Amino acid sequence: MTNQTLIIDGMALLFRHFFATSFRNQFMYNKYDIPTNGVQGMIRHTFKLLELTKAKNVVIAWDMGSKSVRNDWFEGYKANRLAPPEEMTPQFDMVKQVMHDLGFHQEGVIGYEADDVIGTVSKEIDDLIIVSGDRDLLQLINDHNQLWLTKKGYTEYHHYNLETFINQYGITPSQFIDVKALMGDSSDGYTGVTGIGEKTALKLIQSHGSIDMLLNNLSTLTPKMQDKINTDMESLKMSLKLAKIITDVPLKMDALKDNSVFTYDKNHAQQVLEDYDLNIARKYLDSVSLS
Repeated sequence: MTNQTLIIDGMALLFRHFFATSFRNQFMYNKYDIPTNGVQGMIRHTFKLLELTKAKNVVIAWDMGSKSVRNDWFEGYKANRLAPPEEMTPQFDMVKQVMHDLGFHQEGVIGYEADDVIGTVSKEIDDLIIVSGDRDLLQLINDHNQLWLTKKGYTEYHHYNLETFINQYGITPSQFIDVKALMGDSSDGYTGVTGIGEKTALKLIQSHGSIDMLLNNLSTLTPKMQDKINTDMESLKMSLKLAKIITDVPLKMDALKDNSVFTYDKNHAQQVLEDYDLNIARKYLDSVSLS
């Protein structure tokens, strides 16, 4: 594939736009009495990304259910997450239907997360722009692939390529997995080493290079730090496993490459959005310039 590919973390954008208006109780019900605020926000965001990136290929990656293989490894994985609001639930299926009808290629595999789908694609396709709000995806940056972390609205992002990542963190993207393992991730339900936050975790990996090297040189650390790590050794090992994005999800890559080419037909897109009564998104298309 020679053209730039845009790969979007679907749930990240859907939830982002749902909560952007739901706190004001603006759910944007359509004529079918279905709330559409998350769907309409994601559609607008996706078309703005196409305008900004000029990408010729688009893949939207989805989580498939609330459980993944990581729940088999660790019972507490994401166990503290609340169920989605009732206004959100019907939008999960709706957004996939609308995106399909608009012509976007979508991927999701039961037992895996969207991060894993994106990670697998990142190993097969160069010149990739990954869009998400999830910093876990920083580990996928390389010489060819970049990450745009959502910041504000549809146009502001933290842009990371290999150079900007190394300049900011002083480590390689793959070493970020070890940083995550040490500090843990409360939103995902794993704790790493109690008492080690991001700043300390980053310094430890900058100094030692990896968790393996750190454990081989525990005697060089302060007694207090040694005690923290030894006390949470099992947690650290499990956190390292959980923090690493899976990159061998069973995807049909040839079909993905063939089907991800996006052809924009404004009249068709307008008709799809009219059929679903997504008028805010439909009007937004008038302001988007796609070649």
